[in-house]
Amino acid sequence: MLEGLLAAPTRFMFFTGKGGVGKTSLSSATAIALAGMGHRVLLVSTDPASNLSEVLATPIGRTANPVSDVSGLDALDIDPDAAAAAYRDRVVGPIRGVLPDSIVSGIEEQLSGACTVEIAAFDEFTSLLADPGATADYDHVIFDTAPTGHTLRLLALPAAWTGFLDTSAVGATCIGPLSGLTQAQDRYRVALEALADPTITTLVLVTRPDRAAINEADRARVELETLGLTNQYLLVNGVFRAQNAQDPTARALEARHREALEALPASLSGLRCETLPLLAGAPIGANALRDLLQGRSPNGVAVDEFDAANTTLADIADDIATRGHGLVMTMGKGGVGKTTIAAALAVDLARRGLPVTLSTTDPAAHLQDALGEGRAWPAGLLVERVNPDAATTAYIADVLATAGANLDVASRAVLEEDLRSPCTAEIAVFKAFAATVACATDRIVVLDTAPTGHTLLLLDAAESYSREVNRLQDQLPSDVTELLGRLRDPEFTSILLITIPEPTPVHEAMALQEDLGRAGIRPAAWIVNQSLSASGTDDPILAARAFHETRWLREVLSHHPRVALVSWQPTSPAGPDSLASLVNSDRRAAVLIH
Repeated sequence: MLEGLLAAPTRFMFFTGKGGVGKTSLSSATAIALAGMGHRVLLVSTDPASNLSEVLATPIGRTANPVSDVSGLDALDIDPDAAAAAYRDRVVGPIRGVLPDSIVSGIEEQLSGACTVEIAAFDEFTSLLADPGATADYDHVIFDTAPTGHTLRLLALPAAWTGFLDTSAVGATCIGPLSGLTQAQDRYRVALEALADPTITTLVLVTRPDRAAINEADRARVELETLGLTNQYLLVNGVFRAQNAQDPTARALEARHREALEALPASLSGLRCETLPLLAGAPIGANALRDLLQGRSPNGVAVDEFDAANTTLADIADDIATRGHGLVMTMGKGGVGKTTIAAALAVDLARRGLPVTLSTTDPAAHLQDALGEGRAWPAGLLVERVNPDAATTAYIADVLATAGANLDVASRAVLEEDLRSPCTAEIAVFKAFAATVACATDRIVVLDTAPTGHTLLLLDAAESYSREVNRLQDQLPSDVTELLGRLRDPEFTSILLITIPEPTPVHEAMALQEDLGRAGIRPAAWIVNQSLSASGTDDPILAARAFHETRWLREVLSHHPRVALVSWQPTSPAGPDSLASLVNSDRRAAVLIH
């Protein structure tokens, strides 16, 4: 399989798409296949929540090291935190001891924010594209990129920062003095040229055969074309063919995949395209990844019978309803069903007569798909979205009307220049997020958050963005100053970690729980979504996947005392009635997994 993609591989290949579609597995399998053909290959992860080490079953560090059992393949992770530390040293080091300590401290303060983390990781990323010496030893460099929203921001940065630098001559940005960026301006231009050159770069759009993932791939296609990245290739991963035509779950899944592929947008169907079958389990390690391209499933893992669920989605909804107000956040890796669970809880709570706001900070924003176009939403349900463009416009206007009101012409020009930074949008979204959370004092706010990397950026940013907002505004809004306290209060905030019973989403959710713990935030419960174990399927492929689930369900139970299991649904929940039934089906059932 992938004969077309492997027939004439370009020097640079980017694998991008909605979270959970298999980008890491397919980029790793492609790298292994190219290495097996005698090429020297470098595999790079730019994902802040990278699981490259897990998929390759070998430790991956910040420097390129050989991958076990794969001759000719090296791999590395771009560590955003380590990159940010190195970036700070490069910017601050030359002026420490030269400028007054107060000025140095101010610059370090500016460099403490989440914007610095992203630009620093981008800085390392561009060096691989723009510096011939950095990858001179390799025939191919394959990038396992982050979920689509992050990837598009990453790929847009060369154009955005180049434009910003072209029009900026003085002042400082939220990532420090402009000199720190200007030094890399030529490298950014070279990187953008490499990305847009179809003779050396291929953008591989990875999707699953379901509507949400396909829509995400189509959005990515448009954004990439807008940036001048036109050499695109489509991979549809996980296409299911039923082996037991009598099994209702198998019939429903096959029909869903067939209908999704038949409805593929013309803009995507016009791309070069290949499909890969749904396997019986997740491929881990070099041998399983080689088998992936042959359509062979990995071997099963022996497990014992155990009680997998100790609560239900309805129990969680009951607890939230009893409180009557507060914040509910669904968090987890992209593609695990955060939007569906958030919408289901919001509809159920609104049908109980409670005032509910359903909102999202996800750049992809799939709430409308979940609720259904033209459906009758319950009275009392308010649906919103933190719109980045609107939030940025409002934020800039507010800063100019306050901090810029009494500035002289030269000082106001510096302020306006600062606000042209691409980081301004992140600050604006942060403020809008804080305002949404503040609404939960007298109603229930259900917030469908973005995939894990973006969500952590948002939460980790609470204090650093507070400082950044304060840099441009004399007085912080109370919803900003009170945000962290609200997020840490279990009587106000319920964090629900959403996963599916597969290794990468489970392990990412575990890492997320650890990060939340360091911030003083503890999840209220885990929800394991789309469980085939709970569906009763006996199709050979699906039953094998259900068998594989038990290993990951056991891990979930070892990390949190409260776990709800939601069965795979024959029809994708869409519309108020379907969403409400998701909460109330098997309301008090205890599920025994075999």
